[in-house]
Amino acid sequence: MTGSAVVSKDEARARGMRERNDMTDLSASIKPIATTMNAHSPGFAFRSLVIGLTAFLTVVDLFATQAILPSLTRHYGVTPAAMGFAVNASTFGMAAASLVVGFFSPRIDRRTGILLSLALLAVPTSLLAVAPNLAVFTALRVAQGLSMASAFALTLAYLGEQCSAMDAGGAFAAYITGNVASNLVGRLISAALADGLGLAWNFYFFAALNLTGAALVYFTVNRVRPMHAMMPAAAPLAATIAHWRNPQLRASFGIGFCILFAFIGTFTYVNFVLVRPPLSLGMMDLGLVYFVFLPSIVTTLLAGRVAARLGTRPTIWGALAVAGLGLPLMLSPRLGEVLAGMVLVGVGTFFAQAAATGFVGQAAADNRGIASGTYLTCYFCGGLVGTAVLGRLFDAFGWQACVFGVGAALAAAALLTFALKR
Repeated sequence: MTGSAVVSKDEARARGMRERNDMTDLSASIKPIATTMNAHSPGFAFRSLVIGLTAFLTVVDLFATQAILPSLTRHYGVTPAAMGFAVNASTFGMAAASLVVGFFSPRIDRRTGILLSLALLAVPTSLLAVAPNLAVFTALRVAQGLSMASAFALTLAYLGEQCSAMDAGGAFAAYITGNVASNLVGRLISAALADGLGLAWNFYFFAALNLTGAALVYFTVNRVRPMHAMMPAAAPLAATIAHWRNPQLRASFGIGFCILFAFIGTFTYVNFVLVRPPLSLGMMDLGLVYFVFLPSIVTTLLAGRVAARLGTRPTIWGALAVAGLGLPLMLSPRLGEVLAGMVLVGVGTFFAQAAATGFVGQAAADNRGIASGTYLTCYFCGGLVGTAVLGRLFDAFGWQACVFGVGAALAAAALLTFALKR
């Protein structure tokens, strides 16, 4: 018995060494065995940069197209609501993919999944340049969403499994910052390209960015095994039902739904307000407007610390209040006040989203991958429903009715927050 135990220990040690040697520098250094709990592992700054760039290149297509909504509306000869729904149909694909990837995450190789998702993303992105009608455009946006969400969810799973305790906060902060930056830079690039080279070249350029993301993953991330041992044997459907029976998780899913409902309602239809009298901005000016996201890049990084200090409920309530303060400003005929309102809505919704996302990981006792996938599904469904409902309000009753709908979504999120633990 003693001899076999020694052999087993030696074999286990050798097996562990072989698995660690299979990782690239990024994979191996994200969670080295020797990393202590009170110090960052070597190369932390470089890895954070790579993680942020990966996040940026994963979701840069999601909201960039919103900056050229007025041009697309004229190109296809449709109403703002119809074009807004088509552009944001990507959220439907993201909702579906988030749920599916959450179910099958333990069986998917992280590197291969992320790499294929980003490479395949370039296909519908390039085809958008030649989409003959709105139906084809909408289908291609759904396909984009499927690829974006697959890469997004698998990257989050990879970071959660491979980061040391000390590095985890910085890694997720870098990823969130990359997402926020994509909202700003993506819109700037899209507006500039559409204004200077036309709509088609805009989509070709973003397809090239997608391939750049795939190349980045190819050279910086190597194959690591999904952590099957961290997942109980419960069937995915049973785990999902268990999460929905948890009142705190159920409330957080609803909060996520309301947050993207409000965010998309604001930043989709405000584009039409900005290009119409009395503001009458040009296409390039419309792109520059999205520097309003700069404060969000800074403030979102603080969400985890604020939630840890004040508690999740006060943090989300405060963030929603900030967003709510921006709504009346966006009804002003003066550009400065509208921009200030956009800043407040951006800061508030991103901050609330970061706090709610962190809470889901804490509230789920097990099967956290499925919990996160369910949250993302509800989050993106909120974006799709918000586009449809608020678009109808915008077409039928104008911008004031749309802003009222955004306010109702923020109020609903605030009420749901009562169900969360402090």
